[in-house]
Amino acid sequence: MSSSLAPAIRLITSFSKDSCYRYYTLFLTFIFYTSYHLSRKPISIVKSELHRNCSTVIRPANLNITDNATWCDWAPFDKDNYQTLFGALDNSFLIAYAVGMFFSGIFGERLSLRYYLSTGMILSGLFTSLFGLGFYWNIHSIWYYAFVQAMNGLVQTTGWPAVVACVGNWFGKGKRGFIMGVWNSHTSVGNILGSIIAGLFVSSAWGLSFIVPGIIMASTGVLCFLFLVENPEDVNCSPPQHYKNTENEPSLHNSSNEEIFSSPSSSSATTEASEEHMQAISFCGALRIPGVVEFSLCLMFAKLVSYTFLYWLPLYIANVAHFDSKKAGDMSTLFDAGGIFGGIIAGLVSDYTGGRATTCYVMLILAAPMLFLYNQVGQNSLGTTIGTLLLCGGLVNGPYALITTAVSADLGTHESLRGNSRALSTVTAIIDGTGSIGAAIGPLLAGVISPTGWKNVFYMLITSDILACLFLTRLVYKEIKGWCGHTPRQRGYKEI
Repeated sequence: MSSSLAPAIRLITSFSKDSCYRYYTLFLTFIFYTSYHLSRKPISIVKSELHRNCSTVIRPANLNITDNATWCDWAPFDKDNYQTLFGALDNSFLIAYAVGMFFSGIFGERLSLRYYLSTGMILSGLFTSLFGLGFYWNIHSIWYYAFVQAMNGLVQTTGWPAVVACVGNWFGKGKRGFIMGVWNSHTSVGNILGSIIAGLFVSSAWGLSFIVPGIIMASTGVLCFLFLVENPEDVNCSPPQHYKNTENEPSLHNSSNEEIFSSPSSSSATTEASEEHMQAISFCGALRIPGVVEFSLCLMFAKLVSYTFLYWLPLYIANVAHFDSKKAGDMSTLFDAGGIFGGIIAGLVSDYTGGRATTCYVMLILAAPMLFLYNQVGQNSLGTTIGTLLLCGGLVNGPYALITTAVSADLGTHESLRGNSRALSTVTAIIDGTGSIGAAIGPLLAGVISPTGWKNVFYMLITSDILACLFLTRLVYKEIKGWCGHTPRQRGYKEI
């Protein structure tokens, strides 16, 4: 290469076609799932606006009211059971999401990822906007809002299995934890942007807190339809190496090192094997992959904690620290900011050590006392609030991020599948679907427990963290044995 070539051009030309497409896909899918979480966040910001302390709100002079205590609230959330109704909204979304997720992976294996993602994002944008339109249409029925939330939860199941499958199609195991740790920051970035956008409108016209994210979501769906490339083969790029197939490698060459693919019988066998590997895996077949059950159950309790914070943290801050809706929403973004760093650190450590389970275990163990500390002293000062929220976010969301990305991709391309990359979407859906059961239970329990005191909610979260650790015990033990030289260290899990 000529030394006179401009440095920037030299940098650009150093990237191969494969590398360009890989990072292009990584960037696109980052935007896609950022929009998914951006559209989920407004409900947690708007809660404190739907039911407020009206004695602290200036009443318009021309307002004719009969009930001074709830004049500023939005019916049906103006009654004493408002927390139960908020829990019903959360669970309408989360239960539909959890149930739909188990089927979403099956559809994702059999349909075009580009069509599947595009349709899901456009429909999700529609239902997100419909919730906000209830403000302008003056709708006060809990059934309307619960139905819209349930439908939104159902169509949002198109997102996670599809984007993980797409990234898994382009990236192999090398540094997967770090790459996906950085990539998975879309969850926290989406939550932060969703909080900021919803906060801009929550005090003036809360309907826009849903409509604007809904429009962004639908627009991203159009972007997906126009630009997503599902597989490297579609643009003549090389597929990634998912695992080292050491057992089968000798069969590719004969004793004189001549390729045997020229043999008609060998060519036929290879074609049949390739067709077999392209068959979508069954639900039970995915469950039999070593490690899927353990990580799924761990994620159920880890996601319970994460989603309780997602849906209830702004209201907790507003009630305990006495902030208004916008300030409470802005403060809650610190938890998500900590989650960005937690996911990256978890990916780096697990790549370096080869211990996905051990990394999750240690972070979950540390999260339990940090949750207790945040509840005890988190609101004592602004500095304490910022520090404890960042640490809680990192320790809670780090394992959650690692399991839903690198671990899911490892297991979905496990060597026991012998090259069947089409298992990735189903495995991802099983792990995240099981996790979503916890995501549905957490906010529901928070709604039931919070009237007895917020400290009881935190005791529930600490217990969940400990339970998440217990499900990883066998895998952690196996990884430690590998480090001690009893078994070869590797990612993915064979039966003991």
